[in-house]
Amino acid sequence: MSSKAIYDYVDHLSTGGLTVMALKSLDWVIPGQWHNIVGFQNTIRAVTGETDESMIQQIGDRAVTLFNDKREGYQRALWLYQTVDSASGALGAAALANKVGQDVGFLGILKNLTPKPEKAQSIDLCVKLVVELVAFCQINGIPGDSIGDFLSALKDYGGESLMRMAALVCFDGLIPLGPDFASKGLSGNLRAWSSSDLEHNQTFKGVRELIPGGNAAGQLGFITESFESTKGWMENFVSSKRLTPDNVVDNLSKFVDISKDKLDYLGAFLDMYVKYYEHTGIQTLAHRLIERAVAEI
Repeated sequence: MSSKAIYDYVDHLSTGGLTVMALKSLDWVIPGQWHNIVGFQNTIRAVTGETDESMIQQIGDRAVTLFNDKREGYQRALWLYQTVDSASGALGAAALANKVGQDVGFLGILKNLTPKPEKAQSIDLCVKLVVELVAFCQINGIPGDSIGDFLSALKDYGGESLMRMAALVCFDGLIPLGPDFASKGLSGNLRAWSSSDLEHNQTFKGVRELIPGGNAAGQLGFITESFESTKGWMENFVSSKRLTPDNVVDNLSKFVDISKDKLDYLGAFLDMYVKYYEHTGIQTLAHRLIERAVAEI
């Protein structure tokens, strides 16, 4: 799965650019929960409060060993975080890659973007949610279909994990699908899909080998059950934070040059250039590995 050490990923996280700016725009949703900690040793210090350099080295060495152990699920979780982002943004990304720099404005590339159909956007949302669930199970060494364990943990999500869910709700739910995205995703879309719809979706195809269910029909059933189980949490998150597509876009526009005219195009833009799953996923992995390393030393 991975040929690099965990510290390579953490040391090379972005300190700026579109992904970080987009995530910073959500600080008002979960104030103070997410800090863009970059660097493996910096992360060890932040997680443990440790200042002794030899102890920091010991913790780091143990975390690297755990990550490298193929019997553990850490590399599979990383693969899920990376793959769901790249698969989601794959359409059209190659054609636009040469036009986009770190601080590109949205308006300049609007004419090159095609909004995703609502069905594709809904499948993306549901698959990304299931990736969160399966990655959680991989990191915690529990069966990949443990919906109940995930729901219990979701109530206590914080830090970079909560930021990832906030981004999922805002960037893959509210902006492209509107305020009733959760109920719309379920009643209007998910229950009407066939396994063929799933098999033709780029995001699903990217990660399907680790989605429980055995085949596309079984996987569709698992995705439906997972989304149904998590729908209440997402709706409560939206209502308790008083989130709307407008206030999410208003705050995003303070950090990224965007237009409110075409929210469907904005959804496509975020899919291509905001890799929040990989970025916060690497931070979550580092956090969990460090916590476990400390417990085992």
